[in-house]
Amino acid sequence: MEKNKEELEGKLEDAGKHFSEERFWGKLAKFAKKAGASVVYAVLLLYFTLKKPDVPVKAKTTIIGALGYFILPVDLIPDMAVGIGFTDDLGALGIALIQVAMYIDEDTKQKAKQKLADWFGDNVSTKEIDAKIGG
Repeated sequence: MEKNKEELEGKLEDAGKHFSEERFWGKLAKFAKKAGASVVYAVLLLYFTLKKPDVPVKAKTTIIGALGYFILPVDLIPDMAVGIGFTDDLGALGIALIQVAMYIDEDTKQKAKQKLADWFGDNVSTKEIDAKIGG
């Protein structure tokens, strides 16, 4: 189990090299509907947590790795694969969310939910992700 965690952390670190604001917003805008509300909400939570000045560098590194993995053009399961393409992205995002959950406050959640509503409307449930991060 420890080896798998180390492998994932290594992959996230490598993926972090692919993160940029431009690529992030470009991929999110292009694939938001296809990725689904849960993936988008997880991504937005991480993004808005990354922007907080009081978040430690180690947590920001984890976030950048997960967001970098999300925007990678090639990952374990191609994002174009219908129905399952973002499964691995959600896994990486979920691990990052759990690791940085203590830095996700109500303000961060509200910012993510507002942006989520822009793409999916007001009737999107975020309960599943909120439950995983203790909200």
